[in-house]
Amino acid sequence: MKYYVISGEASGDLHGSNLLRALKNEDAHAEFRVWGGDLMVQAGAELVKHYRDLAFMGFTEVIMNLPTIIRNIRFCKQDILQYNPDVLILIDYPGFNLRIAEFAFKNNIRVFYYISPQIWAWKQSRVHKIKKVVNRMYVILPFEKEFYARFQVDVSFVGHPLLDAVEQFNHDSTFRLRHNLSELPIIALLPGSREQEISRMLPEMLKSIASYTNHIPVIAAAPSIALEKYKTWSKGFQVHIISGETYQLLAHAQAAVVTSGTATLETALFMVPEVVCYKGGKISYWLARRLIKVRFISLVNLILDRMVVKELIQSEMNDTRIREYLDKILYEGTERSTMLQDYTELRKQLGGIGASERTAKDMVERLKIKV
Repeated sequence: MKYYVISGEASGDLHGSNLLRALKNEDAHAEFRVWGGDLMVQAGAELVKHYRDLAFMGFTEVIMNLPTIIRNIRFCKQDILQYNPDVLILIDYPGFNLRIAEFAFKNNIRVFYYISPQIWAWKQSRVHKIKKVVNRMYVILPFEKEFYARFQVDVSFVGHPLLDAVEQFNHDSTFRLRHNLSELPIIALLPGSREQEISRMLPEMLKSIASYTNHIPVIAAAPSIALEKYKTWSKGFQVHIISGETYQLLAHAQAAVVTSGTATLETALFMVPEVVCYKGGKISYWLARRLIKVRFISLVNLILDRMVVKELIQSEMNDTRIREYLDKILYEGTERSTMLQDYTELRKQLGGIGASERTAKDMVERLKIKV
């Protein structure tokens, strides 16, 4: 069968690549054409557009890049019709993907959605479009099934694919040696994967860890961003920059400062105590405060429905506040041990390993019987 897959972010590329491999196991004749990244290409896909050319965040940034987004949507529709897939598989990225879902549905192309948009946080009205144009939704967070049920939408809870990614991870004992890192404890800085957010987050993160002379600060650089940009952002600070090895970094870190997003959950699954940060543009933040309907911004806190990791948002996201909470989790003590215990509970709620395999198996079965 022919699969057309669309993801607009680094995390979607990761989960998409694992799904593609699982689909190959279920469908020996599978062909993939994708919007994604290097990982999906390594999984055997033909790449249409890279996510680094699609990643616009925030209300004002989207408006500024609207002509590019409109051109991408138009091109995507044409490309789908030309490819004529058996199914369109969408991975998160709702602003773009829901428009494409509606188009595909109208053209009698089956639509599967893997990893629900966070419509429970804002734009809940999108559930009605999903109900109308998506043939099957596969959700990865335990509370999402209940959310959809409130709107009479039956979805499949398949577990979180990050458990698969972490399970498959191989610890490299030469990591420190390869990157010329001493045996001092490491503080990992995960400033995000988009240039816009990194430029906002990283300066405050770097200022916050400047006084930790008995620790090694290491930036987890996104492979899609040039290293020279990180060198410019971190000029004047003693810091290591490592690209494309975030999991190895987390496996060796004592604590982390993390931009809100998928990385907060990845950090928790590696059992690394963290401080979560977010700072957006003023207009984007003002609008978000009025639209977002959840109590927390980090996945860790959302899943456990309580404050497990500290969240520093907008004006609170400054070097003084980061250092204040980093001090509490860097060293052995109540705050650090409690957070690690909560991480253990978090794993239990995520549904166990095998999300990619469960999803692929269900998808192929539905395609065979056209359900």
